[in-house]
Amino acid sequence: MSQATTQIQLYVSWGKCTGDRWCELNTVDLSHEAFSSGGVYLIWHGGTKPHAVYVGQGTFRDRLLDHRKDPRIQAYSKYGLYVAWALVDASKRDGVEIFLANQYSPLVGDRHPDAKPITVNLP
Repeated sequence: MSQATTQIQLYVSWGKCTGDRWCELNTVDLSHEAFSSGGVYLIWHGGTKPHAVYVGQGTFRDRLLDHRKDPRIQAYSKYGLYVAWALVDASKRDGVEIFLANQYSPLVGDRHPDAKPITVNLP
């Protein structure tokens, strides 16, 4: 499914680091106020063929701290791990997460919500 042919149901603003660059999962300062909120997020590696590693939801700081210690995710750290996050109301997170998982087929995490996908703009 191509985003070009998919009508977006929800527009989100994807978080980035200073300088309009993607944040590195293992070094981004999670004490920043932006990470105290919740929504959906995408972790990917930047190897020669970048690929989604994980799609999830929850309070950003808590979840990303967990992923920094998760050996399944850290197995891809040699390629560089990056993260993008978007504030999404709790009532819509399941739908956005399943949409992102369907779009990116992450390498880790095969359990996603049983929900109707909610299309969003991709990071």
